[in-house]
Amino acid sequence: MAACIENCRSQTSTSPFSLESNQCLMSSSLCKLVKLCIPTLPNSISTKSLNWVDQKTLETSKITPQVEDEKEDEDEDEDEDEDEDEDEDDMWLKIQEEAVSDVLQEPILYEYYYSTILSHNSLESSLANLLASKLSNSSLSKSTLLDLFFSIFIKDREIRSAIRNDLKAVRERDPACTSYVHCFLNFKGFQDCQAHRVAHKFWSQGRTAMASLIQSRVSEVFGVDIHPGAKIGSGLVIDHATGVVIGETAVVGENVTILHNVTLGGTGKGFGDRHPKIGDGVFIGAGSKVLGSVRIGQGAKIGAGSVVLKEVPPNATAVGNPARLIGV
Repeated sequence: MAACIENCRSQTSTSPFSLESNQCLMSSSLCKLVKLCIPTLPNSISTKSLNWVDQKTLETSKITPQVEDEKEDEDEDEDEDEDEDEDEDDMWLKIQEEAVSDVLQEPILYEYYYSTILSHNSLESSLANLLASKLSNSSLSKSTLLDLFFSIFIKDREIRSAIRNDLKAVRERDPACTSYVHCFLNFKGFQDCQAHRVAHKFWSQGRTAMASLIQSRVSEVFGVDIHPGAKIGSGLVIDHATGVVIGETAVVGENVTILHNVTLGGTGKGFGDRHPKIGDGVFIGAGSKVLGSVRIGQGAKIGAGSVVLKEVPPNATAVGNPARLIGV
């Protein structure tokens, strides 16, 4: 009835960062840590490799740290890259641990956790699969989206770092978030943000049709409308997410928190640069509207239901309609 995951030690993959599936792709270090048993893989789950993956790209991409360096690297920048790779690997290891814990509590969820987490050997592979599953439809195949998302993730270190910073931010700042895997699988605010990062990458490359298609599907599926031209910093928490609208020329800084039904929009009177600029560490309460090319200073707070039409200084609090400053 069960198969011990210690046999992970004997399982191998063609790449430390690929989209291949097999009976168990959990790292040997995780196997040593948990030493638990989980139900045998159902026969209905295919273990066939996804042959369309560009193996050459995967082999040349430095995504995870090497256990033993073949030679010492004298370049300090490359040493820093390896340190960042270790951080990436640690986050994925934690997600796998939490996934195993969830399966032990709810064995009926094993097949779901296998297909979304445990059959993948990197966070990027798992996230690409998750987003592709949610955003595909009858005319836009999962395999097409999976290829698109994964290709961006493996090439863009900044996006990979932002993914992890967003996960950490939700885990630390949202009291309803009980684990990284809980956020990863169930929080649409996190998921739509990562889809936006891919759409924004395409937008910045001039691939506006592809960017707009992803944005449209995200809006349909998640009820969140972020223009692919909007610039979003890392460490973002979009809590609940339903009804959030962010316009084309909006800029959102680092470690910002946005609750549901928030609009970062225009006034309808201007063209060009017409959307808000949100500083680092800003908190925007539920139902708030920030309209026009106004600046919200670092650390400022916008009260729920406020309509902000003017600049808010750093660390100030604005409430009401129209918004007024309090506590200054």
